[in-house]
Amino acid sequence: MSAVTAGPRATPDRDAARVPVRRLTVLYDAGCELCVFVRDWLNRQPQLVPLDLVPAGSGRARARFPGLDHRATLEEITVVGDAGQVYRGAAAWIVTLWALRAHRPLAHRLSTPAGARLAKGAVLAAAKWRGAYGGARAAGWGGRSYRAADGWSYDPRAGWTYTPPACADGSCSTG
Repeated sequence: MSAVTAGPRATPDRDAARVPVRRLTVLYDAGCELCVFVRDWLNRQPQLVPLDLVPAGSGRARARFPGLDHRATLEEITVVGDAGQVYRGAAAWIVTLWALRAHRPLAHRLSTPAGARLAKGAVLAAAKWRGAYGGARAAGWGGRSYRAADGWSYDPRAGWTYTPPACADGSCSTG
């Protein structure tokens, strides 16, 4: 597995024997339902290496990593190691799996040349889903999951219900 710098050029890993990874920060798109689902899944997994899950492009991410291209972190999964390693795309997915107790063997398989092609395919599939999600929303259809912030709530017994958001600032139309 190789790390890349915050810039556009890939560089070799920074000598993993001398610079061990003791903590990883996963920058995820908090506005993407798939990304939030994966964040929640990661939180439930036993971790061999602690994961900090931080919304990409947030003030917290900008304060922790001022040298990163934060626009790029919203386009492609980015994981930052505690010694400054930056992983993007398939390498980010692999290092995240490597941090999980149950998935470290899979991460080792995905770090081989054949496994890297599979990991890259999975990342491209996720990007395609995100692109379709964003494209549908941009076209005006909505094309996304119901969200509590939009007034939707789900009860397993009753299903989905909608309560319009309050108009505390008086800017809502009255009909």
